[in-house]
Amino acid sequence: MWETLLALFVRIFSNPAANVIQKKLSENNSAIVINTYSYAFLTLFCLYFLITNDWSVYGFSYWGYVGLAGILCTLGSVCLIKALQYGEMSVLGPINSYKCIVGLVIGYFMLGEIPNIMSVLGVLLIIFGSWFIFDTVKEGFSFRLLLRKDIILRFCALIFTGCEAVVLKKIILMSSAWESFILWCLSGLVFSLFLAGGFKKKFYTLSKEDLSGTFLIAVCLGLMQYSTNIVFKHLHVGLSLALFQLSSIVAVLGGYYMFKEGSLVKKLTGSLIMIAGSALILIR
Repeated sequence: MWETLLALFVRIFSNPAANVIQKKLSENNSAIVINTYSYAFLTLFCLYFLITNDWSVYGFSYWGYVGLAGILCTLGSVCLIKALQYGEMSVLGPINSYKCIVGLVIGYFMLGEIPNIMSVLGVLLIIFGSWFIFDTVKEGFSFRLLLRKDIILRFCALIFTGCEAVVLKKIILMSSAWESFILWCLSGLVFSLFLAGGFKKKFYTLSKEDLSGTFLIAVCLGLMQYSTNIVFKHLHVGLSLALFQLSSIVAVLGGYYMFKEGSLVKKLTGSLIMIAGSALILIR
């Protein structure tokens, strides 16, 4: 129980911390380059364990899930960094509450985790709370808002990472939280390099300050993912993703204090309503 609570606490704070640094670095650097450097640091950290672990016990289906998780993780990370580059962290952060909806749907089809009536009410509350968040931008809660580049990218990111969460749960059930973490780091690097090649992105040496920034991102992402794996080990995906939405408050406060983003009260109100919706999803 205490292990899960500690992991949840780390997850809630490490994710927005990574987002703050990603947003800062994206002002002058490519999202794909930032992502690749971050996963390179993570892979270096795991290299010894990657080499010494016995991977021969796992079959083809396991490695298929690992590859799929790597693709989804890379696409989600790049979309998120690009979204932060164009939009406000205090608006994009709370949108992550929609991820638990994705988790519920995908979790039902892949893991047989069946939502109940409270989960449906929670979904409706999340949508209502998002109205407060979106009402702080000039387009308001409208179809025109959904055409904004940062909003499109943020929803793409949450769909990719929501699907990734279900695949990761599958990997954890087939192996362990630690082994899943090692392969998450490696596959993130591999598919970041593939993505860079596909978009013909040229790699360049980062300044010492930006290199330190990508190292800090790697630390935050590493803490975020391993703590996520621990929570997934003990809770259903939908429930875990619902609890993770507490980080939206941290994202709103981070956007306000770090980037001077306005409408703090309205954004916090919307975030709290969305968190309440996520809490309803927890009721079984």
